[in-house]
Amino acid sequence: MAIAQQTQTAMPSKEDAGSKITRHASLLSSQLQQLRTRMYPPRSEKALRQFLTNEVSKLTSIPDSTLKLMSSEGRGPVPSRLENNHRVYTLAQVNELRELFAKQKPSEALRFLPRRRPGEPMQILAIANFKGGSAKTTTCVHLAHYLALQGYRVLALDLDPQASLSAMFGAQPEIDVGANETIYAALRYDEAERRPIRDIIRKTYFDGVDLIPGNLEVMEYEHETPRVLANRSGSGAIFFERLKLVLAEVDDDYDVVILDTPPSLGFLTLSAIYAATSMIITVHPAMLDVASMSQFLLMMGDLISVLNESGAQLDQDFIRYLVTRHDPNDGPQSQVVAMLRHLFGSDVLLPTAIESTAVEAAGLAKRSVYELEWGQIGRDTHKRAREAVDAVNEAIIELINTSWGRG
Repeated sequence: MAIAQQTQTAMPSKEDAGSKITRHASLLSSQLQQLRTRMYPPRSEKALRQFLTNEVSKLTSIPDSTLKLMSSEGRGPVPSRLENNHRVYTLAQVNELRELFAKQKPSEALRFLPRRRPGEPMQILAIANFKGGSAKTTTCVHLAHYLALQGYRVLALDLDPQASLSAMFGAQPEIDVGANETIYAALRYDEAERRPIRDIIRKTYFDGVDLIPGNLEVMEYEHETPRVLANRSGSGAIFFERLKLVLAEVDDDYDVVILDTPPSLGFLTLSAIYAATSMIITVHPAMLDVASMSQFLLMMGDLISVLNESGAQLDQDFIRYLVTRHDPNDGPQSQVVAMLRHLFGSDVLLPTAIESTAVEAAGLAKRSVYELEWGQIGRDTHKRAREAVDAVNEAIIELINTSWGRG
């Protein structure tokens, strides 16, 4: 009997579910931090690769020979030299070249520096769908990087509590993003704690892209808004107007704002749709994903009707569907894509985001294909992925330019 009692006493107590989940979260967070430290030593920060002269020429339309002559004569930014003596430029230097040539050739300024001009409104582009796995964040990152490489000024705004966009820019949400450092800080209803949006914008390693990071704190807006609506408390604008008004504070600072929305139709997503001047709906070409998108569109239509009844008018320059994770050799996927094009016509972007091992490999390292060095993966694989991603982003830029009235 005594032995039995000793055995019973020695048995460990069962861990409750809450404690286990908290312990697992702590273990995983610690491991992710260690992985990041190994990936980005010594300060655990991401850095963007440099660009060879021929790449700079393609990005800026400045002839390769002109760049070499400028370097030899000591004009413009001074490039670094690789071990093989090839010249390389940082993206900040590329943008310096753009500004230099735009000033020297005013009649061609738009070719060198395509930023918006007076009278062209800041584009606020929402990437939306409440189906997980539709590649919203991947689309946001690649578009933000592509725009910056072309010389645009970009603000990437992470509205998703999962904060995958923030992680892609090197910010581990639970470690690098503190209290009142997300978009919630600018949207919250209590005046004492609210912060100007400029206080929460961060510079990133990718010149031309600024970031408002996310983490679980953004969910506070989803919790607080119903209470404010029920009690008719809180100061300032009604919930769906707040994001639009906050973004207006930085209207002069950016050409394009990219909103990575949560995979839900909550108050934040509704705010994003109202603030947006345009919207890209991502869809994976599988029947379950399309069925989910159908429900998303039905619910969004109902919610927009409610907004209209409240006096809100949605004035968007364009709404397009982007087929993502697309395998052109997959028969069922091709049928789904054909169906979408038949139903929605030109509202479905012609280029599709091809499923690629290059994009997957880059994503595992928290990079876009634009950050990969030549030789890190197979040349042909890299080239195909880059061409497919470029085609999607070029189609979106064309829509943006059309909204600005450019030919």
